[in-house]
Amino acid sequence: MAKKHNGLSFYTRKKKISPSIIREIFGVLFGIFAAMFIAVVLNYFFGMTTNVVGNSMEPTVYNGQTIYINRFAYMLATPQEGDVIVFLPNGNKNTHYYVKRVIAVPGDTVVIEDGVCYVNGEESEYVTIKILDPGTLENEVTLQSGEYFCLGDDPNSGEDSRSANIGMVKTEDIRGKAWFHLKCEEDGYGFIK
Repeated sequence: MAKKHNGLSFYTRKKKISPSIIREIFGVLFGIFAAMFIAVVLNYFFGMTTNVVGNSMEPTVYNGQTIYINRFAYMLATPQEGDVIVFLPNGNKNTHYYVKRVIAVPGDTVVIEDGVCYVNGEESEYVTIKILDPGTLENEVTLQSGEYFCLGDDPNSGEDSRSANIGMVKTEDIRGKAWFHLKCEEDGYGFIK
């Protein structure tokens, strides 16, 4: 028979926290902090961020939008036609980063005739807008080793490889591949295609 307490009892049993619960809590916290640390280190060594300047890449990315750059992508491979790259024109460190699409790669021939961009004699699939000013590309040019011809998705709204002060983008001036953009008023966030 159970012992009956008469009157008040001020004794209550304290609940004990089991060591296994403490280990589990610390394990989850360690996992969260380790993941955050790895993300910061990877971004520092292999990535960077910049803001888009100008409207020449609309509707892919917009003026002022923050984009993430994969600096590791071109350590193992070379830019391909259609890639959106980030570069400093002529290696000029006193200017902003340019964000443009690769239209032609080394060995390709490029010309702009009647507002149409031709790569190796065929109309480029990446240029869908009539180009009003051919710039330096009114005559056919063959890209040399380490040279890339880049345009904005809206080529009439900014400078690119047609401009004499930018010209063909050299491998050593490319900072990386634009791969992710953050939310802005016009668009959500996501991967850059």
